[in-house]
Amino acid sequence: MNLLGELETFIGRKINPSLIWECPTIEKLTEYLAREDSSDVPISTRQKIDLKSEVNQYPTISVENILGKSSGNLSNIFLTGGTGFLGSFLLDELLQKTHSQIYCLVRASSQDLGQQKIQKKLELYGLWQPEFNRRIIPVLGDLSHPLLGLSEKQFERLANEIDAIYHSGASLNYVYPYEKLKPINVDGTYEVLKLASTTKVKSVHYMSSIAVFESDLYREMVITESDDLMNVGQMYLGYSQSKWVAEKLVLSARERGLPVAVYRLPFISGHSLTGVWNTDDIICRMIKGCITMKTMPDLDYVLNTSPVDYISQAIVSLSTQEMSLGSIFHLNNPYPIHLSHLHEFLSNMGYGIEKKTCKDWLAGVQNNAKSNDHSLYPLLPFFTKEYLPEKLTILELYEEQRKPKVSCKITKEALADSSIDCPPMNGNLLNNYFAYLMDTGFLNQPKSHIEK
Repeated sequence: MNLLGELETFIGRKINPSLIWECPTIEKLTEYLAREDSSDVPISTRQKIDLKSEVNQYPTISVENILGKSSGNLSNIFLTGGTGFLGSFLLDELLQKTHSQIYCLVRASSQDLGQQKIQKKLELYGLWQPEFNRRIIPVLGDLSHPLLGLSEKQFERLANEIDAIYHSGASLNYVYPYEKLKPINVDGTYEVLKLASTTKVKSVHYMSSIAVFESDLYREMVITESDDLMNVGQMYLGYSQSKWVAEKLVLSARERGLPVAVYRLPFISGHSLTGVWNTDDIICRMIKGCITMKTMPDLDYVLNTSPVDYISQAIVSLSTQEMSLGSIFHLNNPYPIHLSHLHEFLSNMGYGIEKKTCKDWLAGVQNNAKSNDHSLYPLLPFFTKEYLPEKLTILELYEEQRKPKVSCKITKEALADSSIDCPPMNGNLLNNYFAYLMDTGFLNQPKSHIEK
């Protein structure tokens, strides 16, 4: 029996799966369940967070009194999130397209272990080259700690050495509440801004998310890169909330003179040619879960995902253009795929998948995903939590008639003189992805492939 089942048996009633994530310790869960007003309503939906107040609690970042400025040659670059999926490709692209030394923030107990950790991630994605070793400098620290986990002397020394910051580090989790994501996603971003404004002014290239437009106030709007990030309204996911607050901190620092570029990212899919993908992400888990259960929700949903190589190449290319500082870029795919076309592709491959209403599909997930052996088990709270008086799930809230339309026209124009273009999410790209997912054993081959 899984933890959720054991708790339900112990207290004699059903528990909303989100409580497991919102009360991350036994003590907190016990305290919550003992309250007279406890219910299956998730804590984060009962206690609304004032996101504007969250932004205002941080001291102002200003470069007004800082005399030193970085030179334009970018000899030394500081990268956060370098051991993540996108971060590894960003690191590779920076090593390939610049002559800079790359200082990589990494959680490790020694320089050697930090170097090994970075190298293993690059090897995992087929990116490692031995000559990279001399240009990668591990910085032992932690985004969730004050001064990035460095001593004051280390922080000041790093601030004096580096010329630019690429802030890719974040906790990407669609189940955790805002409070659990805040230390890395918000506090960590603030510490990065402090680093950029210490001893000399450094440019900041910040990886944001199109999730900042999750608010119901953006419904059916067309949002361009030049539109202000103003509306908050109701945001549903802790991750989206944390990225909204973090981006507002970055934009506030930009208003006070810090040279900043913001890159809003969609879901990130695998490499467009090799198919290499982070199979622990939500899309891979969703695909595997649907194939395992042989069912898929029948939704008017467009899967907007861009290949990791397009995103990393675009960021580095845009960031080296003088016009990028002060700008915002949207790296969503201009040629996404509708869920119905993905269903058609899977059917043509030989995976027998039946479409079901969202309600019936979710019931199937709850009946089948009972342990970590099922790819969708960690996402149960994400799928089952209900919002608004209509009690809509996140899948229903993200249908086309409720989402904003995010334009990437300005970004495409900025990339026009390069050879960088986002490949459409079509059969060719999907074939590369599924070849990788089957070759690595993440997915079983459909019967039609085995027979061939």
